[in-house]
Amino acid sequence: MAHPPLSHSLPPLLLGSATFNSQYNKNPFSLPTNPIIHRFLTSSGPFTPGFDTSPYYGPAEILLGRTLKHLAATHNIQRPSYFLATKIGRIAAAEFDYSPSWIRQSITRSLDRLGTAYLDLVYCHDVEFVSLEEVLIAITTLRELRSEGKIRYVGISGYPVAVLAELAKKVYDETGEALDAVMSYSNYTIQNTRLHSQALQRLKDAKVDCVLNASLLGMGLLRSQGVPVGDMGDFHPSSDDLRWVCSGVAAYAGKKGKKLEDVAYRWALENWADVGSSVGAGVAKGGRIGVSVIGVSYLEELESILNLWRDVIKARDGDVDAKRRRKENDALVEELKGVFGQWYDDVWESPGEGYIRKQPGPDRLLSDVEVWPELKAAD
Repeated sequence: MAHPPLSHSLPPLLLGSATFNSQYNKNPFSLPTNPIIHRFLTSSGPFTPGFDTSPYYGPAEILLGRTLKHLAATHNIQRPSYFLATKIGRIAAAEFDYSPSWIRQSITRSLDRLGTAYLDLVYCHDVEFVSLEEVLIAITTLRELRSEGKIRYVGISGYPVAVLAELAKKVYDETGEALDAVMSYSNYTIQNTRLHSQALQRLKDAKVDCVLNASLLGMGLLRSQGVPVGDMGDFHPSSDDLRWVCSGVAAYAGKKGKKLEDVAYRWALENWADVGSSVGAGVAKGGRIGVSVIGVSYLEELESILNLWRDVIKARDGDVDAKRRRKENDALVEELKGVFGQWYDDVWESPGEGYIRKQPGPDRLLSDVEVWPELKAAD
């Protein structure tokens, strides 16, 4: 079954579930995932709510699916009312499997976890860690699953924007069909705008329909309290120097009476809505709008971001006060560029130095309850 372009159905704002994981939090099972997901589902205004997840994000896919199933039963929130995106290929920090057989197993498991007969969008996860040949095989397999009605759109995700642009062009040239989506993370923030400056035109040349901007805080780097440290320890790949500079940026914003994360979120949401519009979501009013993926651990964080998002929409609709707030925030971000100094547009290596790919272990074949006994206690 042929579907219209992804841009016709993709929401302009998606809630990512990477934070529902022990990378970001000590115990993801203690997080208020139910109220967060419910609140997001009922607070998207005229837009369809959307969710982004992955099997790599620990129990995140499971926690999201449990809540969606619960809300279907208790609040009659049904599958067509929201958009679901997940990923394939990445199993652990150094373990990947892009083979057709594992992709099919992974998709079957995701469908079961999320309680759905189809997935709106599936990415090849962190493509910089595998070969071009593996990516092409995976794309072919996902398109076969598309023809079987199990998924609707196909994309790639990763960190180095040059790799994303190169692979998007290779997929288009070698298969004759462009990718529906490319998702970049931590590359359009107040510290780094390489997604726009170095990759956007190349992705458009590769005929990619939608380019999504994720991790607007640089995986937590742009927070007043610094990078998050979960049960898995300090996972953030940034250098000590960049962290130190970011702490200075947070202090500067604080002296201006602002929290760094609020400044960073507002700037990324507002500016990507504009510069990413040509590869954004199509909406009924005002044309296309650049798509962002947010992530939160607590309801208060979500409420804060939703308030900012409403202001983004109000400014786009011409609200004078909202436009003034945007202008003031943009001016502060220009000042912060000077504080970043040489570390503005700095990136980290992915894969990092010393990376050695490992063969996937047998743990991936265990049941969810075997991996996370907490799930049984929650039943």
